[in-house]
Amino acid sequence: MKKGIAFFDFDGTITTKDTLLEFIKFCKGKIHFYAGFLLHSHYLVAYKIKVISNQKAKEKILTYFFQNISLPEFQNYCEQFGQQVLPGLIRPQALTEIEKFHKAGVTVVIVSASPENWIIGWARSLKLSLIATQLEINNEQLTGKIKGTNCHGQEKVRRIKETYDLSTYAEIYAYGDTSGDKPMLALAQYAYMRPFQ
Repeated sequence: MKKGIAFFDFDGTITTKDTLLEFIKFCKGKIHFYAGFLLHSHYLVAYKIKVISNQKAKEKILTYFFQNISLPEFQNYCEQFGQQVLPGLIRPQALTEIEKFHKAGVTVVIVSASPENWIIGWARSLKLSLIATQLEINNEQLTGKIKGTNCHGQEKVRRIKETYDLSTYAEIYAYGDTSGDKPMLALAQYAYMRPFQ
């Protein structure tokens, strides 16, 4: 029996802001950011009233801002964002909790609906595992679509169970901040909603 495993949502739980939104601002500038969201406000409203899915709304935004950008250019933006912006968005209490788990020999996994591209460098620097949304690539360019299913809600649970045999862990911890994290929190013996302020 392994010691334990801890699953952390990323946006809003470990970070103070939604990193997808901050990443778009970083890449495109605030004027283009707000103009783009104004143009797509009807999709966001449709998502809020459950007419379209979280994935469909996200793909509309990703397509508008990043369709046909080359993968090397996109990855360069991700690396710059990870170095220049992301450190300032991390909640100190979340880092303390992660460090506590490391010292105790507990496996720590970030489980995020945001694309893995700008989280993976940060996760690797802290020796954390990562399960996140993947973006569809065609001919070394982003299509604006998500590869497979957005890592949100029940998909977080599916991806966790696909990667880890939870029956082999003595203790399971989970941290989240929205209703989309509740299925993941239900997996844990120790579940925490919005624990870091």
